[in-house]
Amino acid sequence: MSEKLRVGILGGTGMVGQRFISLLENHPWFEVTTIAASPRSAGKTYEEAVGDRWKMDTPMPEAVKKIVVMNVNEVEAVSKEVDFVFSAVDMTKDEIRAIEEEYAKTETPVVSNNSAHRWTPDVPMVVPEINPEHMKVIEFQKKRLGTTRGFIAVKPNCSVQSYVPALTAWKEFEPYEVVATTYQAISGAGKTFKDWPEMVGNVIPYIGGEEEKSEMEPLRIWGEIKDGQIKPAESPVITCQCIRVPVLNGHTAAVFVKFRKKPTKEQLIAKLREYKGVPQELNLPSAPKQFIQYLEEDNRPQVTLDVDFEHGMGVSIGRIREDKVYDYKFVGLSHNTVRGAAGGAVLCAELLKAQGYIQKK
Repeated sequence: MSEKLRVGILGGTGMVGQRFISLLENHPWFEVTTIAASPRSAGKTYEEAVGDRWKMDTPMPEAVKKIVVMNVNEVEAVSKEVDFVFSAVDMTKDEIRAIEEEYAKTETPVVSNNSAHRWTPDVPMVVPEINPEHMKVIEFQKKRLGTTRGFIAVKPNCSVQSYVPALTAWKEFEPYEVVATTYQAISGAGKTFKDWPEMVGNVIPYIGGEEEKSEMEPLRIWGEIKDGQIKPAESPVITCQCIRVPVLNGHTAAVFVKFRKKPTKEQLIAKLREYKGVPQELNLPSAPKQFIQYLEEDNRPQVTLDVDFEHGMGVSIGRIREDKVYDYKFVGLSHNTVRGAAGGAVLCAELLKAQGYIQKK
């Protein structure tokens, strides 16, 4: 029997599920042993269930091709096969909330890519380099659920990863007002250009629910645990526009910031380059060595050149300059399905294992 933890992927046939499967190939701690999806995929091998819908640019791992897909709704049966699960199910928010709690109540930890539980007060929403201490709220959640090892942890929205790390690195300068516009890749909608030909050469100035998430989720990330719940921070005030652009992978952000203690440009760059967190200290398997890179060239970061920085787990910042209305402006870039989705969740699971929350059943 492998010493690796047995992992289940809920919603394993969709784009984020596929990204989980490709990232977990040869993972030193985790092994995908179970894949669950909708009843229409259940009973087929993973290879049959996905068919011609494999969307990754690397081949489907051999180890998963013959796994027989289980029905995600058969919670007890799936839970018996795994030590913990990653959730990337495609359901309504209410259905996701219910099924993730159902899995947690079988004493199966759930690390979710979904947004359904991001505002459940005792569910941690974590970027491991920024707020690893929020995992402590799990103890309060377990009391509510009546579990000893089952819980839910989530990662935040994909687009906030392109600017929140920089603002966090600059916390001592007290940013208090932020304007951000994000230019978001089509894979954020689970699409490729083959699926969505009308996005070729097009821009759509609306992504449902995204602006509210981009404005509010950073405040929860910067919040603190009080009375067994995460209490969001009150500052900075963030206003955001989110635009879909004809890019496959990579969310870019153009950001303007006002600081209470105005730094120099050199101080801002130094803080980005120095910034590291618990994943770097613990040398977690998916942690980027350099969390944030600063690029000096005027025409960087670029999706084609920089989206795969640190295997898609690093964040690229460029074009820091003084502004006429705000103190500074900059451009950020992160990989939306790696750092922003599956990779961010895998790093959360690694942190949870290191903290002792995820163990063998």
